Amino acid sequence: MTSARLISPVLIAGATIIMLSFAIRASFGVFQIPIAQEFGWLRADFSLAIAIQNLAWGIGQPIFGAIAEKLGDRRAIVLGAFMYAGGLVASAFAITPLQHQLLEIAVGFGVAGTGFGVILAVVGRAASDKHRSMALAIVTAAGSAGQVFGAPLAEWMLSLMPWQSVFLVFAAVILASLVMLPMMRAPAANRRELEDSLGHVLKQAFRDPSYTMIFLGFFSCGYQLAFITAHFPAFVTEMCGTIDPSGTLASIGVSTTSALGAISISLIGLANIGGTLLAGALGNRFPKKYLLAAIYTGRTIIAALFIIFPITPTTVILFSIGMGSLWLATVPLTSGLVAHIYGLRYMGTLYGIVFFSHQLGSFLGVWLGGRMYDLTGDYTFVWWIGVGVGAFSALIHLPIRERPLVSAPAAAA
Repeated sequence: MTSARLISPVLIAGATIIMLSFAIRASFGVFQIPIAQEFGWLRADFSLAIAIQNLAWGIGQPIFGAIAEKLGDRRAIVLGAFMYAGGLVASAFAITPLQHQLLEIAVGFGVAGTGFGVILAVVGRAASDKHRSMALAIVTAAGSAGQVFGAPLAEWMLSLMPWQSVFLVFAAVILASLVMLPMMRAPAANRRELEDSLGHVLKQAFRDPSYTMIFLGFFSCGYQLAFITAHFPAFVTEMCGTIDPSGTLASIGVSTTSALGAISISLIGLANIGGTLLAGALGNRFPKKYLLAAIYTGRTIIAALFIIFPITPTTVILFSIGMGSLWLATVPLTSGLVAHIYGLRYMGTLYGIVFFSHQLGSFLGVWLGGRMYDLTGDYTFVWWIGVGVGAFSALIHLPIRERPLVSAPAAAA
């Protein structure tokens, strides 16, 4: 039986693990320039490493969802945490682009095991129908809370120690998050859901055009988020106008465009806490497909306006707040849409497959950003691609049929 309370031990534990996992994941853009400068790598070299990490995360998400459904949620999370920490430790000793790129596969799988697919499925099963959308939003917002302090923390730690030491500290933090694991207990699926095999539910979903639309629509979310997370700190550092030494930013310690780049990622995460919680609340009252279309429309407009106007510290802050309010607001709505249409039993796997589209977009956004920077010296072309795919996602969500599929007995399949 699901919990009648919104705040529960499962919610607290899930939010904590997601927050720490995403604090580290969101900080990788800060390492772009220090690592490239130390070894003389091209911008595309480190970008490809982050792109591979995102792709591995996407591939790993349905795999870890299936592991959780077969062997148990907590075992999947433990495996993910150890892969995450192991990848970080090994990456600290990487000295060639290929080494770093290959090791990011382990980091990506680790993010999958400690990220949305597994955690949201547990929280979704533990929450009541009344509170599910908001519970998913709270856990998603916790990821944004990690983003608030992840990038600035990495920037501060880099002023005290080499990037290799920062990676080792982050590995210890991931392992420490496992202290929350005993609280990760969720009810079993209901009788009807247990009668359906994974193969039968997957077959239903793959035959449903709405599932295809959800899959395709999530691509642009990954493209935009990963491109901005990986490249925006460097983008701001190199392309933003100078900071007024007597202005407000300088008075609070932001005196360089490098610091502004790190703070921009933090502002995005901070704004998204409120945006994601609002999306969760609205998801209980309005059709999720229309909310998703509105979010992608808003992202498209904000990104287009930012690149059209001159890039200044003021526009960077305004963009960070505006885009941040829509940043991860798609996640509780998309995962909630999957749960609503296809049920909770195999939500981890079904959402994991949809999330693979997100990570295909992530791979392209990160890699293409670095590649086009090396070829052209700026990110303008890649930015406009993000605007275009955002508009596509806004449109493709509109025809989705937002109703539960009628589940036929597995024996009849």
